[in-house]
Amino acid sequence: MQASFVFAEGGEEGFWATAAPIIPHPLEFFFGLATFALLYVVVKQKVVPRLEQIYAERTAAIEGGMNKAEEAQAQAQAALEQYQAQLIEARAEASRIREDAKAQGAQIIAEMREQAAADASRITETAHKQIEAERQQAVVSLRGDVGRMSTELAGRIVGESLEDEARQRNIVERFLAELESGDVVREKVGDA
Repeated sequence: MQASFVFAEGGEEGFWATAAPIIPHPLEFFFGLATFALLYVVVKQKVVPRLEQIYAERTAAIEGGMNKAEEAQAQAQAALEQYQAQLIEARAEASRIREDAKAQGAQIIAEMREQAAADASRITETAHKQIEAERQQAVVSLRGDVGRMSTELAGRIVGESLEDEARQRNIVERFLAELESGDVVREKVGDA
């Protein structure tokens, strides 16, 4: 401390210490200014370009990210529009398929009805033919049975045999023909 005191008493240095405590000493000022200038040059030539480069890279990355995000958003929007168009097309296709299925179903039902009607008509016609054939067969059978029984009965009444087949057939045929035409006249047996 003595050195600073002695130095302070030395004349010139004491002025700076007492008269203007805020104003720096000229040596300190020049030394600080030189150090600042040196530091400024180093920062300007070495640090600032590197910071500018990092800033540019980050700006490019951010802008690139934003561009990529915008492109991705545009692609997503295009995909959404394409999806919606496909969805509309699929709905239209489904509607058309439903309409086709309804039309085919109606056509199949109509064809089945026609086929059922044709089958029913054919079955009815076959049944009528079969009934007619059975009726004819029954008529022939009944004629034979009626003829045989009537000749047998007539033979018993008359008392003679009417076994002649041709004669028997002619009598029965004539009698049945008269019955069918309505020419048979009823006679009362007891009135004579």
